Amino acid sequence: MSTQHQESAAHHGNSGPQKRNKTFIFVLAALVIAGGWFGISKYVHGKHHEETDDAQVEAHISPIIPRISGYVKEVRVKDNQVVKKGDTLLIIDDRDIQIRLAQAEAALATAQSNLVQAKALSGAANANIGTSRAALPTIDAQMETAKINVWRTTQDYNRYSNLIKDHSITQQQFEQAQAAKETAERQLQVLEQQRAQAAVQTHAVASQSNATAAQVGIAEAAIKQRQVDVEEAKLNLTYTVITAQEDGMLSKVNIQAGQFLNAGQQLFSLVLDQHTWIVANFKETQVDRIREGQKVIVHVDAFPEHDFEAKVSSFSPATGAKFALLPPDNSSGNFVKVVQRLPIRIDFSNAQDSLVTSLKAGMNVFVDVHLD
Repeated sequence: MSTQHQESAAHHGNSGPQKRNKTFIFVLAALVIAGGWFGISKYVHGKHHEETDDAQVEAHISPIIPRISGYVKEVRVKDNQVVKKGDTLLIIDDRDIQIRLAQAEAALATAQSNLVQAKALSGAANANIGTSRAALPTIDAQMETAKINVWRTTQDYNRYSNLIKDHSITQQQFEQAQAAKETAERQLQVLEQQRAQAAVQTHAVASQSNATAAQVGIAEAAIKQRQVDVEEAKLNLTYTVITAQEDGMLSKVNIQAGQFLNAGQQLFSLVLDQHTWIVANFKETQVDRIREGQKVIVHVDAFPEHDFEAKVSSFSPATGAKFALLPPDNSSGNFVKVVQRLPIRIDFSNAQDSLVTSLKAGMNVFVDVHLD
């Protein structure tokens, strides 16, 4: 009995390690097979896919910016409000602009009256030119008559001079001829002076007419300037009502009534309802096989169980670092090679997917590009 007990104990002592050895071999084989399968599947997947989690949802965001300065009169919207195109967002106090509009209209009326006055003066000057020029031919005709009279009286004087020497005429007759000659000469001199004065007057009136004509042009230019001022005031008046340019949803509206706004100041933003897309930043070592039109599966962190269908739309013309506020300058001497990322636009291709409209700009996504 003792011999059989010893044999039985020896048999049980040898079977324990053998079972443990077989279990270890099975576990090791399973791990090797699983690791191999995982590695092969990852390798095969990597040959046909490019992935990145450096991607976000993008949308058109329009800043709300006033075109004029002024105090806020009324705010008609609130945070995260959905608005339609043409809805009034806020109103700026327009009393100052109303005053400027009234001033511009008054200045326009003054310029128009100045034009009427300038045209009246120009018409009077033109009439004076006609009168002055009409006087010249009359004086010329009178001068011709005076010249003939001078010639005739001179001939009579010469004849009477010879006759007085022979005492053929009386001294009185000679003196009458002499007086007639001198009178004719004096009349001719007076007419010549009158003609010179009429010519000077005509020139002066012509100069005045040119000046008044220039005043008409200046008055017309002033009217155009005042009309521009009126139109500018009217346009600024329309800018006091700020409306939504498109349909969308507002961001936080941090504006209160009575607040002063500067022209060009960004007040808040309007996220447009048109559509959303993805911007994925792939490493430069990943983009060699990515092409436009390739299929993309997008996983959004907000909807982890849903697959969004999309496609590669376009490539950025430069890496993201080149569009940074302070782009790197590798010529400075301190160069460290950093793998750059190239933004790629990805558009959703399934228009029937209702969850696409639920996506918000800035959401994180995971992008899987199918290279086949």
